[in-house]
Amino acid sequence: MIDVVGIGDDGWAGLDAGRRGLVERAVTLIGGRRHLDLLAPHAPAAELVDWPSPLRPALPDLLRAHPDAVVLASGDPLRSGIATTLIDLVGTDRVRVHPHVGSHALARARQGWSAEEVFVVTTVGRDLRAVLPHLSPGARLVVLLSDGDAPAALAALLTERGWGATMLTARWHLGGPEEGARAERADAFAGATPPLVLACLDVRADDPASAARTAGPVPGRPEDFIDHDGQLTKRDVRASALARLRPAPGDHLWDLGAGNGSVALEWCLAADRAGATCVERDPTRAARITANAAALGLSGRVEVLVADTTTTDLTTLRPADAVFVGGGLEPDLLESAWSSLRPGGRLVAHAVTLEGEAALVALADRTAGELTRLSVERAVELGRFRSWTPARTVTQLAATRTTTEDPT
Repeated sequence: MIDVVGIGDDGWAGLDAGRRGLVERAVTLIGGRRHLDLLAPHAPAAELVDWPSPLRPALPDLLRAHPDAVVLASGDPLRSGIATTLIDLVGTDRVRVHPHVGSHALARARQGWSAEEVFVVTTVGRDLRAVLPHLSPGARLVVLLSDGDAPAALAALLTERGWGATMLTARWHLGGPEEGARAERADAFAGATPPLVLACLDVRADDPASAARTAGPVPGRPEDFIDHDGQLTKRDVRASALARLRPAPGDHLWDLGAGNGSVALEWCLAADRAGATCVERDPTRAARITANAAALGLSGRVEVLVADTTTTDLTTLRPADAVFVGGGLEPDLLESAWSSLRPGGRLVAHAVTLEGEAALVALADRTAGELTRLSVERAVELGRFRSWTPARTVTQLAATRTTTEDPT
């Protein structure tokens, strides 16, 4: 059994009797050097083992060598912590977690913010842009940071993206004897802080009207929310597709014939931890999807494959909860995508040609899918007046898999 003991910045003084007993009786203590230094005097018989680097590849051998170790971790070890990795490797039956009050909880207490109104974002070892999907006027975020340079870097990012009016409160060494804080607007925050720091964000936009165009999880953002070459699903049709794809937390989408990635990216923005695999045959567009994902703070959640959708072996992809087919529509592709879905999986496909529409009708007949024709007109200037200009009509198929067997 592996015991994972959460400790605070106050070290031994902050541990209750139960966690102190685990440390005192430990044969092996595994942790970061700071944690080991804090508690080593109280475990004189224990072998002290630093985390290896790189960590994950070395963990199986380390755990085999020390099957009953006491592992030291910061705060709540299941909040972006080592306990999550250990449970993933050896299972819940072999790991006991003894949490301390996490730094995010201490930060909320100092701010007077309730848990219900705060979202916690970790950027430890990750791109700071991971905070971007969670920005909206009035949002309150606790952002876990890697080091003392990160608060100023986060402030610069917020200012660059139009959120310079945000009040950023950096808090360091929470719960310890060296605890401190500094609060400034993001566009005025500069300079390093002590390490072991996080940031509390009371989010405010420099231009609320502009921020409202893209804020929030609801799909249908203007086309310029990403960089593109014109090959993307337009906002009204995109909103309709995503309404039927039904993104949910942790769900995964295949975007087959992804163009510049507008559907996949809005899928990810619509639900926490939602991810996507984009298949796009044009290398320039595929690279643009990757760049767009990074710019939106979605790196790590969007995988891009440069391939022809008609020849891609879908069985090699991460299993999908939903599939969108917006380009390169072929009957064989539709059949393959549909048969790859598990019960409850959703498929949405668009066609603008008669041949593509025929393929959708054929699949709709077999799947009891819903067929919809989407015709959108926009008012444009016509001399001194305005006139309606229609976009190309799109035929949409939306179907939900109810069984693993194809209907006959």
